[in-house]
Amino acid sequence: MKFDTAYSLSLEEKLSIYDVRELNFDETTAFDSDKERFLCPNDECRAAFAPSNGLTTFNAKNVNYLRTPHFKNTPGTRHIDGCRYASHKAGTAESEDEREESFPSEFVLTRRQYQHKTPVSGPEGVTPQTSQKTPSSHTSTSHNCSDTTPDKTSVFAHPVECYVSNIDNKDKLKGMPLKIGEHTATYWAFFKKIEYLQDNKGLIYWGRIKEIKDYTSSLRIDFEKKVWLDKKPYSVNVYLNKKLIENYRKRKAFLEQVKAAMGNERPLYCFFYGVTPELKQVPSKKKPEQTFGVFSADIENLDHLIIREAPGLES
Repeated sequence: MKFDTAYSLSLEEKLSIYDVRELNFDETTAFDSDKERFLCPNDECRAAFAPSNGLTTFNAKNVNYLRTPHFKNTPGTRHIDGCRYASHKAGTAESEDEREESFPSEFVLTRRQYQHKTPVSGPEGVTPQTSQKTPSSHTSTSHNCSDTTPDKTSVFAHPVECYVSNIDNKDKLKGMPLKIGEHTATYWAFFKKIEYLQDNKGLIYWGRIKEIKDYTSSLRIDFEKKVWLDKKPYSVNVYLNKKLIENYRKRKAFLEQVKAAMGNERPLYCFFYGVTPELKQVPSKKKPEQTFGVFSADIENLDHLIIREAPGLES
């Protein structure tokens, strides 16, 4: 079976699979999920076994993915009787493409901080004696102490995956609450197609990418759909400052997403939060004395922008 949360032995707290992805791609921290040890998030179950009784990950290190990331049991993973994470399909292929079912109720705009407390491995890959202790049930006081996914997440990919993987279940999206800042709405209401960005500000806007243009100091993402205003169509784009990208802690992973978008013939979508494109008048290249209107915005936080495939979004 798949599940969204596991106990990290080195961090001594429970992480969502999206936390793990953040750490994998963060160039400012030494973290490799392939070398980490993840244990059952059920405190009672985890305490009953040695730290070698671990879990594995799915899509924890793939920058671009289609199937929902998650933790899963290995064929040798053991659980106590009654643990809801016990697999009833031992030794067989488990469902790796199920939709995201763990909906965080709040997207926190301040990035979560992680601190290693236990060494992962010593010389020659030998795990130090200090990490062989029985895992504690300690969790960060800022996060939910249950074995389920924390109610809050600071990883933008998590609510986006909830929306994308459940796009064919509108009733569910309309029934799941989401809070961002002081604004609370349903997932369905918070995610707004780019062509309807005039309906409300402060939402998560998304749309299919038409092209990405590379300029001297910035990248420009052009969307396929246009915004209609006073019976006239206007193009929509967002600018990404190259200095912002260069100083980004997940620069390599982000540039890999951009590269895939620039050379990919399959439909790719951009999701972003934090800015709302506004109508601006820009000079024409052919006739600089003339201007034309375009809805545009400068992205301020790359943590709140994602480029990805999303089959089914506009089916």
